[in-house]
Amino acid sequence: MRDTVPVLRKGEPVADRRGPSVRRRRLAAELRTLRERAGLTGDQAAESVGWSASKVSRIETAHVGVRIRDLVALLDLYNVPESRRGALLTLARTDRQRGWWDMYDSIPTEYANYISLEAAACGIKRYDLLLIHGLLQTEDYARAVIRSGLMSLAPAHEIDRRVEVRLTRQEVLRRADPLHLWVVFDEAALRRVVGGPEVMRAQCRHLLEQSDRPNVTIQVLPNSAGAHPGAVGAFSILEFPGRYDPSVVYVETMASSLYVEEDADVHRYALAYDQLRAMALGPDESLEMISRIAETL
Repeated sequence: MRDTVPVLRKGEPVADRRGPSVRRRRLAAELRTLRERAGLTGDQAAESVGWSASKVSRIETAHVGVRIRDLVALLDLYNVPESRRGALLTLARTDRQRGWWDMYDSIPTEYANYISLEAAACGIKRYDLLLIHGLLQTEDYARAVIRSGLMSLAPAHEIDRRVEVRLTRQEVLRRADPLHLWVVFDEAALRRVVGGPEVMRAQCRHLLEQSDRPNVTIQVLPNSAGAHPGAVGAFSILEFPGRYDPSVVYVETMASSLYVEEDADVHRYALAYDQLRAMALGPDESLEMISRIAETL
């Protein structure tokens, strides 16, 4: 979500937009499945095409892209029929396709990579402990969060650009095939007065308005819930269309970002999220609490 703000330090390279895109992840998953169906280990596949085992591993884990001629060599090895090759070749050719975020050359690489995943996702399940989710922030709330996160290390025009990026990200909720967002907020996130009472009151009203969207569900985890699986910190579960696009868990810290992709680990986060939803107030009760909090500001 990048609601804590990555700082672009002097001398740090800007985003090259060549991180593990959704297209690369999809292609990597397909190639891994095709190899397994061919009855080959990674070492055997590498030996057959004259590569190192690490090259096959890095391609299958989406750490690197695959060149067209290398992809053709793998498809030949796995005896992939012509009817399936076209889609795979298209994925490889569009791996580095540019997005709207490429207009902002000051966006750090990690942030750009996350935006590309968010833009390609069909659904996000999010738990927030201290802040309102970036896709649901008002402009004034976002500005206050970004200004605080940058700790006065960026000029005003950079803060403006970061706010613009955050608001543009929200288009995923309004596009023709809108992203389905399910958010569980800790009550503390709603009671934390970010930007002052007026800004927070407007933010609460904005949450009530956004909840009218059929693709947005908001729940509040009250303080009375006590200990819960989300106490260790915020996280997102990004879901993608298609059987070859497994879900990814995104965990953010001040210094870096972590993508959890192993099936067992993703499943563990999914179970935790289901428990958080069960412990939270229902959607209608949650909106009532948000209204009450807004009235007290």
